[in-house]
Order: sequence, then C-alpha cells, then structure tokens
Amino acid sequence: MVLMPRESGKLISKLAKNVFIEEEGVKSLACEVLEGLKDRTISIENFSQSELHPNSGHLKAIDWICVLDTLNFSFWSPSSDTKWKVNGHSGYFALCSAIKRAIDEGIPIIDPNYYANITKEVLARVLRADSGAESVPLLEKRVQNLQQVGKVLVDKYNGTFVECVKASQYSAEKLVKLIVNEFECFRDEADFYGHRVSFYKRAQILVGDIWACYKGKDLGEFNDIDIITMFPDYRIPQVLMHFGAMRYSNPLLSTLQSGTELSPGCIEEIEIRGCSIEVIERVVDRVRNLIKQYPNLNINPFSCNSIVVDHFLWDYRRKNAEKLESIPFHRIRSIYY
Repeated sequence: MVLMPRESGKLISKLAKNVFIEEEGVKSLACEVLEGLKDRTISIENFSQSELHPNSGHLKAIDWICVLDTLNFSFWSPSSDTKWKVNGHSGYFALCSAIKRAIDEGIPIIDPNYYANITKEVLARVLRADSGAESVPLLEKRVQNLQQVGKVLVDKYNGTFVECVKASQYSAEKLVKLIVNEFECFRDEADFYGHRVSFYKRAQILVGDIWACYKGKDLGEFNDIDIITMFPDYRIPQVLMHFGAMRYSNPLLSTLQSGTELSPGCIEEIEIRGCSIEVIERVVDRVRNLIKQYPNLNINPFSCNSIVVDHFLWDYRRKNAEKLESIPFHRIRSIYY
C-alpha cells in the first residue's frame, strides 16, 4: 500500500534521523502567514497575477497547465554562470516563458496530439535559452514525459486533460490518483524503512494549479482541495530553514553545504521532503486555529490551505534569493521536482 503525501509526511517526520521540525519556527511561520492573509499577499488570486500563466478565460488553459506541470522539474544549475534562462527568466518561470513563446509562435505545444510525438530537436527549440549556450537540464526526460502524457491523453481521454478532470468528478484526491496511475512520470514514490511513501509533487501541483487558475470555481471547483499538501521540492526547505521551522543534523548540513549531489530516493532526500510536508500541515492547522480564536479578523479559515502557503513560500524565496543564498538546498537530478 502506498501512503498518500499527507500520511507520508507524518510518518517520515516521526522516523526522521537527519531532519527535525521546530515548533517555535512553525509558530513564527504561522504568524507570517496570518499577516499575509490579512494584507492579501497570500491569496488564491496570486496564480493568475503572473502574465506567464494561462488564465481561466483561455480555451485551453487546462491543457496549458498540464504541459507546464509535465515539464515542471529540475531547473537548478551547478553554478550561477550556467543558469538556463528564457526571456530573462530562470527556473520555473523560464519554462512558463518558453511555453508562452511557443504558443505565440503558433507551435501547438499544448495539444496532446502534437506533443505525443514530439522530438528532442523540436522540444530543444521550444525550450531554447537566451544565450544559446545553456540548455534545460534533463531534456531527454522532458521529451519522454511529454510523449508519455500525450499518448495516454490521445488514446484514453479524447486528447485533452479536461477529460481527466471530469473523470475525477471534481475530487482533488481522485484526480491525483488518476494522474499517478495513468502517467508513470508523475509517480513520485519512495521506500522508507519498510513503508511505501509518496510525495506526488507534480501531480498535486497540477491539481493545485487548476484550482488556482479557476479560483476554485468551474473546472477548478474541487470539493476536497484540502487533501492537497505543499509541493515538496528543493526550494521550500530553504525557506523553512530560514524561518527556523526545520533543522538539519550537522552531518546533513555539511553535506549540503559542500554542494554534494544526493542520490534520488536516498534517506536524506525523503526526510527533507517528508518533513517539509508535515511542517506546512502544522502551519496551516495553527493559522486556522488562530483565525477561529480571533473572528474579528474576518478571514475565512479555509482561505488558508497548503497550496496558498506553498505559493507564498515559493514567492518569498524568489524575492529574498540573496538573503537565503547561504542556506543550502538538496541537489538531486530528478523528474519529480
């Protein structure tokens, strides 16, 4: 049996030997989140505020999001000199910019009928960097992912991810399970002390992005959106360390500071990702309890969930990149995040 991400996070945090959750840091982060909810810097609206994201008015918004999250992994560079950049953007937003550029150029990159047979040469052109020298990491894996997802959508879902959303009956949990069962490249699982655990970062972010794009309405009206946890990657842990909500053992910290690349599926990676999930679960619970204690805040407790907290932390990392540079991230080449 595979534990879902929330249960995986709880189990991993209990058994972890290299990563520790600090309650004082959880409290501090919860206060920060509460302030963000009060001044609306934390909101479901934030997804659509980026001009590089599709909005719900686009006829193919869901298929656009599906492509983004099929390719949404492993953007880190060995050094700042070798960053893959598109239109001045790096990381995930470089991907968004490349896909938007392709759409503007008339390339049907968000059509499963097209990308089910995409070649390495074509995708390399779609994802071409500003400099012409740097290329996106794991290009061949990205080609394989697109081909795999495209073929399943064409063969089983009428050539559109919208059919997957409808098949899930607007249940976030059912849609996550459908994604990881149908598309192997989303099956983000690991073995941990005799347990099969899951993180499902890209499957969950695909559901979360659809929810955020449609602001929880229409095609994004999932009746159980709270099943989605944060999206365990290599950037959010930096912010959790910064706020003192998570701590690494000295040996692990030394390993990360040295820039050593970890092996996919290693104990340290599993602990970092699992504890990240559990930290955000505790933050969300604490924030909701604070909102209930202070009804005069006029905040709906359910406006706080793991998705909006994750968005806030990810944005915080980008805005404070230099300040957080001294906190190491775990380096792993993986198609899962």
